[in-house]
Amino acid sequence: MQLPARQSYAALYRDFSWDIPERFNIGVAVSDAWAEREPDRVCLEHFSPTGDHLSMTYGELSAGSAAFANALVSLGIKAGERVALLLPQSFETVVAHVAIYKMGAIALPLALLFGVEALEYRLRIAGASAIVTNRFGLARLQQIRDRLPDLVHIISIDGGEAPGFQELVSAHASAFPAVDTRPDDPALMIFTSGTTGPPKGALHGHRVLPGHIPGMQFAHEFFPQPGDKLWTPSDWAWAGGLLNALLPSLMLGVPVVSSPAQKFDADMAFRIMAEMGVRNAFIPPTALRLLKSVERPREKYNLSLRTIGSAGESLGRETYEWARATLGVTVNEFYGQTECNFVLSSSARLGVSRAGAIGRAVPGHRVAIVDERGSVLPIGETGQIAVHRPDPVMFLGYWQNPEATEAKFAGDWLLTGDLGRQDADGFVEFIGRDDDIITSSGYRIGPSEIEDCLAGHPAVQLAAAVGKPDPVRTEIVKAYVVLAPGHQPSEALAAEIREWVKTRLSMHEYPREVEFVDALPLTTSGKVIRRELRARAAAEAGSP
Repeated sequence: MQLPARQSYAALYRDFSWDIPERFNIGVAVSDAWAEREPDRVCLEHFSPTGDHLSMTYGELSAGSAAFANALVSLGIKAGERVALLLPQSFETVVAHVAIYKMGAIALPLALLFGVEALEYRLRIAGASAIVTNRFGLARLQQIRDRLPDLVHIISIDGGEAPGFQELVSAHASAFPAVDTRPDDPALMIFTSGTTGPPKGALHGHRVLPGHIPGMQFAHEFFPQPGDKLWTPSDWAWAGGLLNALLPSLMLGVPVVSSPAQKFDADMAFRIMAEMGVRNAFIPPTALRLLKSVERPREKYNLSLRTIGSAGESLGRETYEWARATLGVTVNEFYGQTECNFVLSSSARLGVSRAGAIGRAVPGHRVAIVDERGSVLPIGETGQIAVHRPDPVMFLGYWQNPEATEAKFAGDWLLTGDLGRQDADGFVEFIGRDDDIITSSGYRIGPSEIEDCLAGHPAVQLAAAVGKPDPVRTEIVKAYVVLAPGHQPSEALAAEIREWVKTRLSMHEYPREVEFVDALPLTTSGKVIRRELRARAAAEAGSP
């Protein structure tokens, strides 16, 4: 699935048509298909802080995943069963993913950052029969193993009291006849981030991967180009890291750089990109804002970036302009969600780039702003961002939750729950999630614009805005602010920040309260969990 070579967005959108094969298997597409043609082609590189970088070829990925698929079958795991992966970015993670797809099971990626309750919930709801993890994951699983009757097999990549991953691979044949799957056969289950209510398992078919290729090529400007190599700090357990970076790159023959699990460090991120020769990066907005702490990065590091894609939260004008001025690259912001991903995007090369906008519809996708009944709204009106079905990136449904699946649609429109508005040129501006909207003195205020303005203050590293209950105004805007290094909390600084927003944005949108915090609550995908901050603000106000 390739974008046609066109010089304008209009021609590209007009001339694109889907051509999803009648038979398609993700595992074959990202390993065997390349191994048959170019077995020595490098597909993975791993950054080591000591400089001992590693690499893996498509031939090695094909053979290793075949052996692990044989191992899973020998354990009695059958097609359709859920196999969880509780792993960092690593070669073993990719080998396990590919093996699961080849044998027709369903991959269930989980973030190592999850606590035991979050792990138990997801493993129990999914009914996972096996999990591949490491020593860190084993320690957490030991606390909940007796509450997970479906979980029969635990495999470790680095020792501990569990069967060893490499031992299983070495003990089995390196050839495996992949299941002849159809595009709609289940392949992958990713739980929603849980920013609004309990997480739900979004089940995707094998078609989800070719469905992501147009967006990937659009955001990364006709990806791949000679020398392209991709890295993301995002956890591969998140839809962003897996489907906006890892799997599409492997399918297109682009090497992917992995890096050790760590708390995000801006200098280390620049070092990874410089030392590994990264040409393409997927960096969520929160991480991009953290990169701003490094002064003159292009003087300090030998960067060779060609494209940067960003999604997960609103990028904002301030970060967009900083990246262009400081990194010399226009960030191509794009949009999607776990259930239906990579449907809006920017592409600076095609002139689809505008500060404060999340892009236009990616070729092959029909996106509109609709009301709660699914009626398309006029240009300029605020409503829900919606995607028309059928669409290859659209989920098959929520796992064992048909009621929630049905509620996700209004007619043939999938309702994202995100508010936006579209201008006459087709650019969509992200306003915020419907339940994040602040109602103050009769105004409906989206937090993204306030947060973007706050990010422009030199003392602010990260910020989140929520509504705090107020007896007079219904709600007031409250900002939670993480200060940049070198700045200390004070009432004078809080007043300065309030005035910054008041004079640059609006008299009715500035935060009447500013609270300095050490960190913001984030999902594993880097999104601010505003419901936690709303609950905190409500408790302060004495509201239930």
